[in-house]
Amino acid sequence: MTTTCDTPKATAKPPVTQLNAEQVNRYKRHLILPEVGVEGQKKLLNAKVLCIGTGGLGSPISLYLAAAGVGTIGLVDVDVVSPSNLQRQVLFGTSNVGEHKVSAAKKRLTDLNPDVQIIEHPYIVNSQNVMELVAQYDIVIDGTDNFPTRYCVGDACVLLKKPNVYGSIFRFEGMVTVFAPHLKNPDTGEAGPCYRCLYPEPPDPGSVPSCAEGGVLGVLPGIIGTLQANEVIKLILGIGRPLIGRLMTFSALDMEFRTFKIRRDPDCPICGKNPTITAPIDYEQFCGVPILDPKSLAETEAEVKKSKQGFAQPDPSLDERGLPPGYDFDEDMEVTPRQVKQMLDNKEDFVFIDCRQQNEWDITHIEGTKLLPLQQLPQRIGELAGLEDKKIVVHCRSGARSMQFANFLKQQGFEDVKSMAGGILLWNKDINPGGPQY
Repeated sequence: MTTTCDTPKATAKPPVTQLNAEQVNRYKRHLILPEVGVEGQKKLLNAKVLCIGTGGLGSPISLYLAAAGVGTIGLVDVDVVSPSNLQRQVLFGTSNVGEHKVSAAKKRLTDLNPDVQIIEHPYIVNSQNVMELVAQYDIVIDGTDNFPTRYCVGDACVLLKKPNVYGSIFRFEGMVTVFAPHLKNPDTGEAGPCYRCLYPEPPDPGSVPSCAEGGVLGVLPGIIGTLQANEVIKLILGIGRPLIGRLMTFSALDMEFRTFKIRRDPDCPICGKNPTITAPIDYEQFCGVPILDPKSLAETEAEVKKSKQGFAQPDPSLDERGLPPGYDFDEDMEVTPRQVKQMLDNKEDFVFIDCRQQNEWDITHIEGTKLLPLQQLPQRIGELAGLEDKKIVVHCRSGARSMQFANFLKQQGFEDVKSMAGGILLWNKDINPGGPQY
C-alpha cells in the first residue's frame, strides 16, 4: 500500500486535434448533438478527470465517462474486490474477487473504450499527497464514503481551483452537487460554495453510520453516480446548468428528486473572504477518525480468502488475543470476543447486549444477547433499571456503536460496562468462523 504519488502521471497522453474514422463512428451519437459536435468530443477526449473511489459511485461514474470518451481517467482506491461489493459495484464481477479494484477497473474500462487512458492510483489520499494528485487533473469526482477524505479532497480542490463533483449515498437516499468556489452559480452569478460551506464541522465520530452499517439499495449508487458523470460531462463541454449552488437529493423509496439552494459562506475558513486554511491540514485529527484504517485491506483480503475456503477455520491473521494486527485495544472500555466467549462458557452472571438494528440481528446474532438498538437507548434505558451494579457487555457490528452505548451507560451511573472489540464481525472471524460478514 503506497501513500505517495508514485504512479504514472496524467499528462502522458498526446492531445487530440482531430477525430479519426474509428472515433467518428464510436462517438457519432455525440457528434450529431449540436451541444457536443466534433469540438465538444475533442474536449472530452482531451479532458483529465480524477475519480476518487471505485466502489458504488465510482463504478457507474467511470463506466459512463469512459464510454463518453473522457480521454484520461484517474482511479484512486486502495481496496480489493470482495463478494459484498458485487451487489452494487457494477465495474466488477465474480471473477474479480480478490483483485485490486483499480487494476480490475482498468481492464474493464479499457475493454469498454481503448481510447481512454486509465491511470491507477492505488493508495490512500491524505494531506501529504492530495495536492500533487489533484493538480494533475481538470475535474475531481468525490465518490468516497468517509469524512476525512471528503474534507481532504474538498480543501485541495478549493486551493487548486478544481471543480469537485460530489455525491453521497445512504440506505435509500442520495445527493449530488458541484463544489466550485472559483466558478459562478449560473443562476445568481455568485461564486459557488465549497464542501466546508455545506458542512462546516464533521459529525461526531461514530454518529453517522456507514453504508456497511446502515445498508444501501443496490441501484442507488448507479443513479447518483450517473448524475455525477452527467455533471462532469457538462463541465467539460461548458453546456447546461451545472449544480453549482444547488444540492440535488433523491429518494429511491418516494422516487422524488428535490433541489435546494446552497450558498457560499463568506466566513468559510478556506473559500471565504478571510481564509485561515491555506494548505491541507491533519484531517484525521480534524474528524476524529482515520481516513482509512490500515487494517481494512488486510481484513478484506482475509474475507475473500475465507469466502473461497468456506470459512472453515478461525482467521489466522489475528494475534494471540484474537485481535487484528495493530488494533488499539482499550483495556478500560473493551473486552475481546475470546474473553466474552470464556465468560459465556463459565456461565458468568452478566448482561450481554446487542445494540445493532433488528435487520442486522436477523442477518446474524449471538445467542443469549438482548437486542437494544443504540438509537432507542435514551427512550428504553428504563429496561436496564436495577442493573447499575451488574457487569454489562455491549456489542455492535464492528465496535463503534457499542463504544457509544457503553459510554452513555457510564454517564448514567452504570459502573461495569464494556464494549466487545471488533463487534460481531470479529466474533464471526474468530469465535464463529462461518458466521456472516456483512
